[in-house]
Parts: sequence; C-alpha cells; structure tokens
Amino acid sequence: MACGIKRGIHPPWYPPNDAGTTSDFMVNNSLTESKEPFFPGTPGRKVTWYTCGPTVYDSCHMGHARAYLTFDILRRIVEDYFHYDVIYQINITDIDDKIILRARHNYLIEQYIKANHPFDKVFADATKAVAATVAKLEKKVTDLSSQTLTGAAEEERKEQLKQTQWKLGLAKETEGKLGALKDGKSNAAVIDTARQPLADMLDADQGDKVTDKEIFGAHARKYEREYYEDMEKLGVKDADVITRVTEYVPQIVDYIQKIIDRGFAYALQGSVYFDTGAFKKSHDYRKLKPSNAQTSEAEMAEGEGALGGSESRQERKSPNDFALWKASKRGEPSWDSPWGAGRPGWHIECSVVASDILGENIDFHAGGVDLKFPHHDNELAQSEAYHDNQQWINYFIHAGHLHIEGLKMSKSLKNFITIKQALEHHSARQIRIMFLLQQWDKPMNYSDQAVDEAKAKEDSFKNLFGAVKAILREDWAGRAVGWTKDERDLWNAVEACQRKTHLALSDNFNTPLVMAELSELCSAMNVYMKKRGRDCAVQLLRKGANYITKILTVFGVVDSNDAIGWSVGEEGGANFENRVAPVLNAWSQFRDDVRNTARAKQPPQATLEICDNIRDEVLPGLGIQLEDQPDGRPTLWKLDDPKVLLKKAEEKKKAKREQEVKTITKKLGQAKDALQKWQDHTQDPEEKFKDKPEKMSKKAEKLREKEIDKYTKVYKDLQGKGDQAAFFGQLKQEIADWEGKLAAATAAMGAPSSPKSGEPEAF
Repeated sequence: MACGIKRGIHPPWYPPNDAGTTSDFMVNNSLTESKEPFFPGTPGRKVTWYTCGPTVYDSCHMGHARAYLTFDILRRIVEDYFHYDVIYQINITDIDDKIILRARHNYLIEQYIKANHPFDKVFADATKAVAATVAKLEKKVTDLSSQTLTGAAEEERKEQLKQTQWKLGLAKETEGKLGALKDGKSNAAVIDTARQPLADMLDADQGDKVTDKEIFGAHARKYEREYYEDMEKLGVKDADVITRVTEYVPQIVDYIQKIIDRGFAYALQGSVYFDTGAFKKSHDYRKLKPSNAQTSEAEMAEGEGALGGSESRQERKSPNDFALWKASKRGEPSWDSPWGAGRPGWHIECSVVASDILGENIDFHAGGVDLKFPHHDNELAQSEAYHDNQQWINYFIHAGHLHIEGLKMSKSLKNFITIKQALEHHSARQIRIMFLLQQWDKPMNYSDQAVDEAKAKEDSFKNLFGAVKAILREDWAGRAVGWTKDERDLWNAVEACQRKTHLALSDNFNTPLVMAELSELCSAMNVYMKKRGRDCAVQLLRKGANYITKILTVFGVVDSNDAIGWSVGEEGGANFENRVAPVLNAWSQFRDDVRNTARAKQPPQATLEICDNIRDEVLPGLGIQLEDQPDGRPTLWKLDDPKVLLKKAEEKKKAKREQEVKTITKKLGQAKDALQKWQDHTQDPEEKFKDKPEKMSKKAEKLREKEIDKYTKVYKDLQGKGDQAAFFGQLKQEIADWEGKLAAATAAMGAPSSPKSGEPEAF
C-alpha cells in the first residue's frame, strides 16, 4: 500500500497502487473530503462496490431514491462510460430496531382493532396517547432550547431543535384532528388519526409480549418486495450480489469473536461492544467525521437504535464504545451466540456481508451522507480490526440529502413522499433527469420547480429526437451532400460537446454540467435544422443525435443505444400483428368515417372534424402524436409514451373547457347586462325627467342634457323593437340558454375524458 496522504483534519488515506497508470476520473472521497484520482485496488479493470441497502421496515420514499438512483447513475458511468468491470453488492437490513418496533406496532394495532372496544375507550386511549406524545416533545423542545453549546455540538442541537419543533407541530395538529372526531363515533377514524401515538402507548405496555419471530420476518419480507418493485420502476439496475442479514447470523457471530480475539471488543451482560480505546492505539478512529470529542447522546442513539442496550453507557469501558451484538429482551427476535441470546448490532452486518463477498479491501463504499457517523465510521473500525489492516475502503462516496420544506426528507418527520406516490405524478425518466440536474454529492431540494425543470429538459430532447427522425425518414439520397459553413459550425458543436462531456464526467461525475452541454448541442442542432429546413446533412444530424442518445443511455435515461432517443411502450415479445393491429384498426375506422361523410355529401368541415378526432382522441392512446405543419408541409408524426400523450391531451381539453366556461360566463354576463339596460329604459323620457331642479349650474345642466339624450336614444331603440313583452321574453330565454350552457360546461370540467382507443397496446 502506498504512503498515506493527509488532508485537513482527516487521518492518512492510502491511495491504491496506480502501477504507473493514469487515472480515468476524479471522485469526491469522503475519507479525505477531497477529489482524488481513482485507481482500482487491484491491477486491471475490476472494481468492487458495496452500497448500504434499505432497512425494510416501511415503504421507500424519495429520500431513499436520492441515494439508490444516484448510485445507479454513478455505477452506470463507471461501467458504461469508463468501462470498468464492476461487481456491485447491496445488503438488505432485515434485523433492526425500526423493523422490530414497526412490526410490533402494526401487530398490536391489529389486535386492538380486533378487540372492538367501545368508542369511548378508543377515544380516551387515543387522546391519552397523543397528549403523552405532545408532552414528551414539548419537554424535549424546552430542554434543547435551554442548552448552550459550541461548534459541531451546537449545530447538532439546532438541527435537533428544528426537527423536534416540526414533530411537535405535527403532534398538535393530530391533537386538533382528534378532537374534531369526538362526535363522529368512528373507531376507525380515531385509530387512523392517532395511529402512531396509540401504537407507542400499546407497545410500551404490551410490546414485550410479541414473541413470534415470524411477525418480524413477514414484516421485513413485505417491504423488501416493495423495495425491489420500486427499484424496478425507477429503472435501477439489479445488484450483482444481494445479501440479507438474517442469512448471515452465524458468520456475524464468528466475525465478532475474531474481533474479540484480536483485543478490540469485549462482552458485557450478554452484549458485545467494540473497544474504541484499544482500537485507537493502533488505528485511526473516526475517519469520516474526525473528532476527539465524546460521542453525543444523539449520535449514540442513532447508532444503538430506538430499543438501545440493556445496560447504560457508563458501564462500558468508554461511552464511545458501540454494540456489535445486542442482548435481546422480550419482544425482540433473537439468535443463539456464545454471549447469550441476542441479535447483531446495526454496523456489524455491513462489515460481515461486504467482507464475505468483496474481501478485505474494497474500492467503493456508497451510502447517504447521514450515515457517515456513526454507521460508516464504525463499519470501518470493525472491518479494519477484523482484517488487521489500516484501510478497508479506498473510496467512500456519500449522496447528498434530499430536502423538502428546508428539512431532510425523513419518515420520522413525516415529510416524505413515497416512491410510489412520486411515480403517480412523474415518470421514472423525469425523476432520473431531476437527479442528473443536481450534483450527486450535494444537498438538493425536492420541489415542483425541480421537477418542472426536469420535464422541460425531457421535452427538449424529445422534440429534438422527433425532428431528427422526421428528417431521416425522408428521401435524402438525391440531395446535395458535403459541408458548408453551417455544417462545420454544427460539427464543432458536436466535438465541443463530446470533449466537455468527457471532462465533466472525469471531474467527480459532474452530471449537471453534462446535461447543460447536451442541451447546448441540442440547441445548436435545432438552430441548424431551422435554418436549413429539410436541406440538412443527415449523417451529421444522426451523429449528434446518436451522441446525445449514447450519453443519456449511460445515465439510464434511454433504455438502449440501438436507436436515436428512447424506446416507446413496445414490449419485446409482441409479434408484428399484435403491434400494428391497434393502429390499423384506428386508420380503418378513420377511412370508414371519411367514406361515410363523403357519401352523405356532408360539408368539408365534417371531414376536418374527423381528421381532428383521430389526431386528438384516438392516436394519443396509441402513443402517436401528429403535429400539423405550416405552409401545407406534410404532417409530422412522433412516438411517445401513451400515458404522456393522453395526459397532454387531457390538459389541452381541460384548458379548452376552462376557456369555454370563461367565454360562456362572459356571454351570460353580457346578456344579463343587456336585459338590465333595456329594463332600465322602459319609462317615457318626459315622464322620467319631468322634475327638474330649480337651481342648476351650467355644467350640471349640460350633464343632465347629455343624460337625457343618451336615455332617449336607448328608449327609442327599445320602442323600435316592437312587442316589448316578446322582446323581453326573448332576452330572458337567451339568458336561460346561456345558463344551461354554463351548467353543462361546468359539469364537463369535472369529468375527465376517456381515450377512445380503449387503452390498446402502444405502437
């Protein structure tokens, strides 16, 4: 191993042996908080990569997607752009305090519901539980507010206070909602509203009675399946190796015993703790978040879990010592060990499974930035103690937080959006582009603005691909070839994009800069096509579009680089007849409609309406978009996701309906104003203005004369209408007609249109 490099406050980092080679890229290494040149730990192109997987206690949210999608993008760049042979491992944490608590909570709530208690008891229990939660959070806010700390501890206090205040606000909101349910007499509504506080109260009283290990196993398997489904929908590549903690318990026990044998751990009351004091005599601890200070209560709680240990921190050799093996209490699953029944600590699992698959020195270890300490620092300590080396991981990479409303997206803060919920509103491609537009190792905000930016970027690429494909479909063989200044300018733009993209990817995977460079090339190609019309150098256009497609394929935005752009809704197993049948049916019906219209000798407008119908109502459901072109040019067709086209069509119809309502409302108002005007001018002018004030200024007299003239004119117009009763009846009928149209148009706004295609297979 090379000599150590010291950067800032971090302990020495030992670069892998470069064997005289040149690094392909730089990467932000959390072990130095600096960009370091990447070299594999072993000669050649093999790269080992371990990523912390999910703790399967609940549905994954977009904060999890931030990590897993980000590392999927980075893995694709390393594999498909820099062409390394990556073995990628991810671990499923299916033993954890969060899983135990959530499984117990769900089980106890189910039993509580089955008991069918009277409403008064349910309401009283829920009220008591929520009040206890509010009181607990209020005390914590008071305690945190009264503290005065310095440095990192003060920053931690401020963040804890901010999060606790947020939770307190949610608890008080729950208290208010619960009070409004008192007269409803609905057990289900009360339990649903106060579910978490009620579960906490039930668990405190009965949690130790939940002893069936299958309750915990079934809970973990459910959310593990959800995780796989979410990753598939997001387009995240499968790991090469998946490990699961429950299948590694015997190896974990052996691993811990070896650490004890090396003098770096000790048993205490059925648990085993890592001896940080002994370790620091020969190794560096902590590497990722260096500090000589004592581990804080919050950090220890994060590392030890909500259920904690059976003994206090004061009984350990050092308050910084952390659990490798936890003695299990009643209500917790357990496995046999030399130290008694228990279960693995949180940190040890990753050390064991990664060491088993990837060995004593690993190239990449990835995870969320919130895992730096205690989880990842403790992983490093355990593993280096076990392997008796100074560096288990060569490059530690951490994805930045995903924030929403200024706070980290988190289950505990209840400010999360699940992956399933996000995919109901945005496509997997749009979410991936949103992450590509942000630097992978920096915090990012999840907002409408961020998603809208991703959608706009997607549309710009989509429009370019459609325009290039349309030109390529034409017969260009008979046209002039060769380059003019326009082609040379476009070629320079292509070359510049390739060069700058490579530099950006080589500089810490700078995907936002790459996306900007691709957009620049996209703009240059659009300018070129607009200037040259159909008289374009198609090979050059194809090269530019293929390069954009290639990079988007590397990023996972495009499924395949066999064609320009991304594939659209086509299943590989569908035969030709099944694929073309929906389109042929649509065009066959279109032909019948046109023929029937012609036979009936209907006006040309009827045929145009049929043409609009197939464009707007039928083809979007088949994934086909028709765009009318000016100056009599041929209609441009493009393929897209049917869901996207149908959504656009529905938005267009909605806007049209809204405009129709505005127009009708305006017409109705005008009709009512007209009726009121005529009704105000039914009296004879002489009668209406017979009483003239005795004294009037000249200005007032002139104004009065103008008013009389204006009134008289309208009065005479009314007399010219003939039968006034009939005339007023006609106006009132017109108002009634507009009111009817308004009611119909308003009702139509609330009824979404259905595609006439019957949701056939997309072409």
